Amino acid sequence: MKKITRKKHLEMRLQSIPAHPKPKVGLEQYTTPSIIASDLIWNAFSLGDIEDKNIIDLGCGTGVFAIGSALMGANYSIGVDIDDDSIDLANDVKDKLKVGNVDFIVSDVCDFNQSTNLNTVFQNPPFGSQRNADAGQDLKFIQKSIELDCDVLYSFHMASTEEFLIKYYNDNNLEITHIFRYKFPIPKIYDFHTKEKQNVDVIVIRAELK
Repeated sequence: MKKITRKKHLEMRLQSIPAHPKPKVGLEQYTTPSIIASDLIWNAFSLGDIEDKNIIDLGCGTGVFAIGSALMGANYSIGVDIDDDSIDLANDVKDKLKVGNVDFIVSDVCDFNQSTNLNTVFQNPPFGSQRNADAGQDLKFIQKSIELDCDVLYSFHMASTEEFLIKYYNDNNLEITHIFRYKFPIPKIYDFHTKEKQNVDVIVIRAELK
């Protein structure tokens, strides 16, 4: 596999990963745009969190962070998602891109266990962008990352919860080193959506386990 040396080339490769085939409102499924995924993966690579590392993508959807990490030289990537349709598509994309060091597993993130030593977590959990969404789903993902005893965590959250999250991370012995800020586009894919697209302010927190 040809090594990717520019962020734009990574973005172009990630553009070939389709959106959720059958998004389910109860899972708050929104595809991470390739421009955001490539920027975050590129930053993680620059910080030494991808190359030759074991990566896990929790709530992976169609696998953008697991596949993107593999393209950037990860030793091994695994994606976990409760949704069969998303995992089926992620496996199809993996085969088409000829990425061999990636596995995808259908599982509730909270029930997942892994014996392989994992270094870096990416997670884009349901972070409450819907008015009636269940609160605290992203916190369950954080607890799973702690349980998996990884070195570094990259986690998406609503920007409006930043102050609370900083305290939560600190209280759980997670040292925040970086906060990345994005405008996350929410397309009109569910019946309750009234706008063709709405941008939501999100943050991605990079934290190290102390």
